[in-house]
Amino acid sequence: MRAMLQSAWGEAETMALVEVMAAGVNPVDVFTSRGQAYNRVLDLPFINGWDVAGTVVRTGYGTTRFQPGDRVFGMPWFPRAGGCYAEYVTAPARHLARMPEGMGFTEAAALPLAGLTAWQMLTEVAAVAPGQRVLVAGAAGGVGHLAVQIATARGAHVTGTASAAKHAFVRELGADEVIDHSTTVVSDVARDMDVVVQMFGGEAGLRALECLRPGGIPVSGQAAWTPGLHERATELGVRAAAYLVDPDGAGLDALAGLVAEGRLKVHVDAVFPLARAGEAHDLVGAGRTRGKVVLAVGEPN
Repeated sequence: MRAMLQSAWGEAETMALVEVMAAGVNPVDVFTSRGQAYNRVLDLPFINGWDVAGTVVRTGYGTTRFQPGDRVFGMPWFPRAGGCYAEYVTAPARHLARMPEGMGFTEAAALPLAGLTAWQMLTEVAAVAPGQRVLVAGAAGGVGHLAVQIATARGAHVTGTASAAKHAFVRELGADEVIDHSTTVVSDVARDMDVVVQMFGGEAGLRALECLRPGGIPVSGQAAWTPGLHERATELGVRAAAYLVDPDGAGLDALAGLVAEGRLKVHVDAVFPLARAGEAHDLVGAGRTRGKVVLAVGEPN
């Protein structure tokens, strides 16, 4: 079996066996491979990757969710090793969902981790409701471009931040307003937000708190890298929420439903063969992509 087995840190039961057709690439893949991430439940060597789309080959005893031949996508085992940069992966059935009709493997592989992150942040942590004001930082990125669409689908007024070259893209996603974070202090112009989706840590994470109304909630995927987040939130009268994505078949089903309804579309910026995973990591690590990067593993769609 071909797989990208990592042997050193560096730059470059109710189970289903899935033949992998495509695997998504996420920033956490890059940080983990470099030994920079929080993830210390992994031991070397390991097979990277948590986004997968493929075809069920075999199911374990007691699995009723899928049958061989089903086209599925998911985020197995996170934060333990998912092993998705490979030709086959085994996963708990509840970590997978059926792909929407008409969706290709490439797009499906780009959806799970970023999609579940956005979905869980907005629906479970922040409970976004119609008419609320939502700020999405990094609105053109992997999580951001999906968060804009999900918040819009829930009836929120959405403001996104992005560089000027990406403003048209973010507006096409459904954002009502777009702010150029490279030339503007976002907290100077984005005020009284009900929710801030924040995927950047450090000072950017602290400044995002200033965009909220009293009682508003920032949902941070980088709280571990934002010292003083909760203390500053208390000073400003807002509710800081640290967040880590969970594997969730029900959430994947909800995302698939939005795709089927035409209210959510995954943007794939680049596709690399599995053997060029290092180049894919370099591109994602640079932080300039729109949407997602994907590895082609099996036969094309």
